[in-house]
Amino acid sequence: MESEVGGRSTPKTESEGEALNSKIKKSGNLSGKDMIFRADRIDLKTLDAALERHLSRAYSRSTEAKRPREEWEVDLAKLDLRYVVANGAYGTVYRGTYDDQDVAVKVLDWGEDGVASVNEISALRAAFRQEVTVWQKLDHSNVTKFVGASMGTSNLKIPSDAGGQNPLPSKACCVIVEFVHGGTLKQFLLKNRRKKLAYKVVVQLALDLARGLSYLHSKKIVHRDVKTENMLLDENQNLKIADFGVARVEAINPSEMTGETGTVGYMAPEVINGKPYNRSCDVYSFGICLWEIYCCDMPYQNLSFADASSAVANKNLRPDIPRCCPSELATIMKRCWDKHPEKRPQMQEVARMLEELDTSKGGGMIPDDQSPFCFCFRPARGP
Repeated sequence: MESEVGGRSTPKTESEGEALNSKIKKSGNLSGKDMIFRADRIDLKTLDAALERHLSRAYSRSTEAKRPREEWEVDLAKLDLRYVVANGAYGTVYRGTYDDQDVAVKVLDWGEDGVASVNEISALRAAFRQEVTVWQKLDHSNVTKFVGASMGTSNLKIPSDAGGQNPLPSKACCVIVEFVHGGTLKQFLLKNRRKKLAYKVVVQLALDLARGLSYLHSKKIVHRDVKTENMLLDENQNLKIADFGVARVEAINPSEMTGETGTVGYMAPEVINGKPYNRSCDVYSFGICLWEIYCCDMPYQNLSFADASSAVANKNLRPDIPRCCPSELATIMKRCWDKHPEKRPQMQEVARMLEELDTSKGGGMIPDDQSPFCFCFRPARGP
């Protein structure tokens, strides 16, 4: 047996080895003074990372305990989680109750799995605080109602049968909003894919969305991810805008808002190309949603994400408008998805144009089982 002395190996005498073995047998392990380490076998990088995580958690707990309570922060002891509704890249959405009110709870962990750096997670938490500070002040019938949020989840209890992540990462946060019972607009449209929607219903859904976006824009908030999947319907088929995960207060200088933010298929050309943008990117996305509501279909189904993005940005690709679509509605679509942001109307004007549409004579999309030939020769659908 050998021992490490002064950086070189020296033979350990047989008696020393027997004494060491005897000590192990008696105690079952070695004390710190008897253990021998080789420095070249210690993974210092892993130790540094573990130490950084430990110190970060300790610092986070310390600072969170000292900071003043925000007006939007809730008492998590009053929150009961029931089951998982959906999972996303940065967290899980649960259905639950808060003070006997039905709520949706989005628990955000921001991928705290060792991949994101401490600085990145801190930046996300700062953005989260800004987001809820803005959201709590919103009050409109076509925007999901904000209930509260928490910068920590140490008191959040997830039942073992609720699913999701348990225990939660140390820096997880949660946001609580009203629970909207009717599901997403996208789910509703897919259910009506074959029979389509009456023109009156199309216009009402579009009007709800336009009014909600107009309200957000009046508060200088750009949603940046307008799509049918982020719109919810209540039991009376009223539409409510949801998921403000990437929404932000509109910058005074448009050059401050750049980068690909949103969902392929709904993203405006300037966003795809990484150019400066403003609230008009929401108007473009609304135009795609309007087409989707009318057709009860999804745009660019036969194209890959990359091909669709390239064609939208560089070849002016847009969804095909059916010939049975009333010209006034088709005009709104085209104006909203114009390639020139400055030519797109404001959402307040879009709402006004929708209010002026005459839905009494029909004009809805022809159902699939009634249109084997040309759309043009089919009677108008009502009411």
